[in-house]
Amino acid sequence: MGQRRKTGMEFVEGVLGLDHGLIQLGLEPGDVVAISALNSDLYLEWLLAVAYVGGITAPFNYRWSLEEARAALQVAKPTMLVHDATCNFWNFESFAGSVPSLRWQALMDTPSEVNSTKIRMITTEQLKIRFKGNLAADYLCAPQVAAIICFTSGTTGRPKGVTISHSALVVQSLAKIAVVGYGEDDVCLSTMIIWMCIYTLHHIGGISSALAMLMAGGCHILLPKFEAKLAVESIDQHNVTSFITVPAMMADLFSFYRTKHISVGSKCVKKVLNGAGGLSSDLIKNVIEIFPRAKLLSAYGMSHSYANSSNSAQKPDGICVGKPAPHIEIRIAGDNSSSIGRILTRGPHVMLGYWDQMSNNNSSPTDECWLDTGDIEHIDDCGNVWLIGRSRGRIKSGGENVHPEEVSIQTLMLLWSVACTRLKDNWQWTDSSSNHPVCKNEHCLSSTVLQNFCRAKDLTGFKIPKNFVVWKNQFPVTTTGKLRRDQVRAVLMSYRQLPPSRL
Repeated sequence: MGQRRKTGMEFVEGVLGLDHGLIQLGLEPGDVVAISALNSDLYLEWLLAVAYVGGITAPFNYRWSLEEARAALQVAKPTMLVHDATCNFWNFESFAGSVPSLRWQALMDTPSEVNSTKIRMITTEQLKIRFKGNLAADYLCAPQVAAIICFTSGTTGRPKGVTISHSALVVQSLAKIAVVGYGEDDVCLSTMIIWMCIYTLHHIGGISSALAMLMAGGCHILLPKFEAKLAVESIDQHNVTSFITVPAMMADLFSFYRTKHISVGSKCVKKVLNGAGGLSSDLIKNVIEIFPRAKLLSAYGMSHSYANSSNSAQKPDGICVGKPAPHIEIRIAGDNSSSIGRILTRGPHVMLGYWDQMSNNNSSPTDECWLDTGDIEHIDDCGNVWLIGRSRGRIKSGGENVHPEEVSIQTLMLLWSVACTRLKDNWQWTDSSSNHPVCKNEHCLSSTVLQNFCRAKDLTGFKIPKNFVVWKNQFPVTTTGKLRRDQVRAVLMSYRQLPPSRL
């Protein structure tokens, strides 16, 4: 992060110094500490120090609006709010009024003038206590051994706090070591992994990966946030061996290499872990092209029960997300006549519950209860899990189930269809219902063309869309990038003046 470099011992001293400072400040087991900041070594120190004193960390998305942040604060009810300079626009005085639990506000690394009478302002360095001699200290635990509150918005857009235990974080991190093969020789880029971290530390994928590299004894390269140019420079400068990415980041990296006319990227990269969505066939080829020595793996899971799998593939009947990690117990719930159904999971990786809905007893529901992931999947004879779609997105057509993802996979095979709805600039939409003149050259796209293509790919008749709409604006998404289906449905119903249906 910046010009800061730390040895392993210096990092440990920073964590324990902050740990003792928080105890002296008055932070108690079970207290929640909300953090909103860019990736940094100090961010990682805060995550570990808060857990060490029995506190519960609630990482916030620094891209949230003021209202989204306030909603998350009201759910988490933190006693402390930690931020860096990127979140100075948040009105903390108004937070204090709507979140009475707030007692302290801490600046991660940037001093600033804040006129506040209600909240005490402190900095990381002011909190840290310098030690002489033995740094060892007994760790404390929060009730139900809760460690972190990860916020997920689903498709509603409103933050929901998923409570993760220490055991869940440990087994998730060990799974990455087992499946990906992280070791002490790795240099990981974090929001890429000598380990390079370009993946944000407010996300369960970034957190578990950072912990995995600490367990393995690897080296972290922490980038504040993802920028293709900075990521490529860091890979080359630090000989990064592994990193974590998402499809959009991977596309930006490939685009940067192509813009600079670089045919092959760094040969030091040995492991690329993709998450938050599958890579298209073309993007997989691009990854292999620019990182020829890298092993490409895919992480599939959710904040509620993060699970690693590998060797993703995409076929007309679904997306293969690989085999479950060693700690995962899963089963398919459906009628006995079909091998396809909702996937259920249980074990130490499953969440304790939603933060504002948890009971005060000390029982652990993860030992006996199955978590319904909401995904429709099936398991093949080789033990691979195939993702078909989301149960909430399922459509009924003629009494039959249709999963939008299955239709999307087919239409994405058209070289001139992008994200199923966006047309390349040199193509025209020629439906008779539109005002466009009929196109007589090969660069034409219409509902009929798309429907015929689906038929040619043997998509069952009742699954072929009856209507296609050219969506000219950006899709509405949540802060985590998930499609707001309710808003899309409302716009389409208004545009087409069709009776309501489950799109």
